[in-house]
Amino acid sequence: MAQKKTCGSVFSQQEIAPDIYDMWITTELAQDAAAGQFIAVYPKNKSTLLPRPISICEVDREENRLRIVYRIAGSGTKEFSSYEVGESIQILGVLGNGFPQDVMKKMAQEGKTAFLMGGGIGIPPMLQLAKELSCDKKIIVGYRDSQLFLREDLDKYGEVYIATEDGSAGTKGNVMNAIDENGLKADVIFACGPMPMLRAIKQYAETEGIDAYISLEERMACGVGACLGCVCKTKEKDHHSHVNNARICTDGPVFEGKEVDI
Repeated sequence: MAQKKTCGSVFSQQEIAPDIYDMWITTELAQDAAAGQFIAVYPKNKSTLLPRPISICEVDREENRLRIVYRIAGSGTKEFSSYEVGESIQILGVLGNGFPQDVMKKMAQEGKTAFLMGGGIGIPPMLQLAKELSCDKKIIVGYRDSQLFLREDLDKYGEVYIATEDGSAGTKGNVMNAIDENGLKADVIFACGPMPMLRAIKQYAETEGIDAYISLEERMACGVGACLGCVCKTKEKDHHSHVNNARICTDGPVFEGKEVDI
C-alpha cells in the first residue's frame, strides 16, 4: 500500500492525563490502518522540517476516523495539542509494518493466549490490537502513577492488569512485576513501550521459549526513513545494505524479538 499525504480534520480532542492528549482525526487513511502502524503528522509551523510520527491508537472505518493518543514532547506535539475541532491537519500514512496479521489469525484459530503489554505512551497501540485480536488475551499495562489513561477502553476487550511505578494502582513496579504477582502465562507476546521494558520482555520470552513481537516506535524521529535516527541492530544482514541493521520506521516498527538486538 502506497503512502499518502492527505489533509484530515480534527473530530475531537481532549487532555486525558497531564500532557497526554487524545485526538480523533477524520481521514480516508482509516480504511487502510491496522494495529501497530502509525501516521506522521505535519506541524503548521514551517520552521519545523519533519513530521512527527504518532502511533495509531484506534481505528473507526465506518466513520473514517483514526485515534491518536500522544504526549507533549516538544514544539510539534505542543502545537498539535492546541488544535480545535474542525481544524485541518496534514498527515502522511499509513506508515510502518504493524503487528503480524497472520500470527494473530493463527492464534485465534488455535485457541492460544496472548499478552498485550504496553508501557507509558506505548499503551495506545494496544487498544487497536486488543480490538483486532480475537484469541484469549491478557492486557498488562504500566503507568507512572494513578493517571490510568485508556484503562476503561482496554477493559472492553480483555482482562486488564495494571502496574504503577509508585504503587498507587495495581502492582507496584513494572509490567514484569505484574506478570509475576498474578502468575500469568501466555503463548505469544505483543508489546510496545520504553526500551528497558522491551529488553525485559525480550529476555522473558527467550527464557519462556515463546515468541514476542515488539514495537520499537519509541525510537523513531521522522517516521519516513529520512533522518536515519531510528536504526536498530538486527541478527541478520539487510539484503540491501549488507549490514546488520534496520530502520525502525520503514522495516518496523514491529519486529519479532529474536530478530533484533536491543
